[in-house]
Amino acid sequence: MTVLIKNVSLGNQKVDIFIKNGIIKKIKQSIEYKTDKTIDGQNKVALPTFFNVHTHAAMTLLRGYADDLELHSWLNDYIWPFERKLTYEDVYVGTKLACLEMIKTGTTFFCDMYWHPLAAKQAVEEMGLRAAISTVFVDFGDKKKASEFKKRTENFFTDNKDSDLVQFILGPHAIYTVSKESLIWLKDFAIEHDILIHIHLAETKKEVEDCVNEHGLTPVNYLDSIGFFDAKVLAAHGVWVGSEEIEILKRKNVCIAHVPISNMKLASGICSFYKMYKNGILAGLGTDGCASNNNLDMFEEMKFTSLLAKVNSMDPTIFKAKEIFDIATSNGADIFNFRAGRIKEGFLADLMLVDLESFLMVPNHNLYSNLVYSAQGRCVDTVICNGKVLMENKVVPGEKEIIAEAKESVAKILERLKKN
Repeated sequence: MTVLIKNVSLGNQKVDIFIKNGIIKKIKQSIEYKTDKTIDGQNKVALPTFFNVHTHAAMTLLRGYADDLELHSWLNDYIWPFERKLTYEDVYVGTKLACLEMIKTGTTFFCDMYWHPLAAKQAVEEMGLRAAISTVFVDFGDKKKASEFKKRTENFFTDNKDSDLVQFILGPHAIYTVSKESLIWLKDFAIEHDILIHIHLAETKKEVEDCVNEHGLTPVNYLDSIGFFDAKVLAAHGVWVGSEEIEILKRKNVCIAHVPISNMKLASGICSFYKMYKNGILAGLGTDGCASNNNLDMFEEMKFTSLLAKVNSMDPTIFKAKEIFDIATSNGADIFNFRAGRIKEGFLADLMLVDLESFLMVPNHNLYSNLVYSAQGRCVDTVICNGKVLMENKVVPGEKEIIAEAKESVAKILERLKKN
């Protein structure tokens, strides 16, 4: 498919952008090609789309289900019982709802960790997004469960290959839900097959205290001691991480998924994210799931990232708006080795058009300040992923049907919970 965006703002100039076969082929002031699709970019700015580097997409079905709770009771008493009732169809529907929300708010890639990964894959490909989908691993120290999950993991990666839009990665939940032996096995499996590992790390004070009591080490030091970071690792949260541990993460090239809104909502703590960023750790932004955020709007995540860092340091000058925007876009692309996250010739045609006439974007003294501190997902007019137009004039085809399916799915899950 070929797409031509006419007269759109890019930087300080008006340009045309020509897209072919999923790639940005040409950017210049005037392009007069005959194309399959022409989009009027007047009063809009072309921007790279967001990379949401940590979420649990199908948890859209749990939005508002169990709020105002501490993490461990939230998980044990509410989230995990609900999730035990989820079917393949539920995860498919919930992930489609997540994809809809992400398209509407300018995200075209997300890194997921959830059950029924093939259901998530089906939803992602139908909706036209990109995703890295984790195969969940939890054994709670049970050797039988560990054996089952190892076999399941081996079979999954034998039977399923990456597609144009979806890559599969490993998803050990956390150090408190996966045994030491399994973590070492997963590390070896990841190195052998060149697969990224996606894990929650040092999210709460309790996690750190329990790890010190059991292993005599903090979570980062514990994982380093067993060689876990010899694999390529994306660690979500990293709230309870000190200066010495930041040096370990940097030395081992561990990537960080910063999820400030979820961390604040669950009162998990404040991540030293600015220190990580300034120490050269490759980091991106994530929303976490809708049960702990409760939305997938990366505009919000950018704003909270900056404001939390400023008030935590009592320094309003740290984090420039453009730095935050790059973390949410190009950094995410770099974590997953995509030639994306920038509007340049030869890069993937994953981009959004933001409405400069939106009341949230007027006046336009500084574009990136507006994007980070003022804009919301509602400012996004058009979204393109892999050269395909997923939303135009703020409309996603089939969105009403997706919302209706999600409502129906939740009603069925709640009925199953009543019968428990």
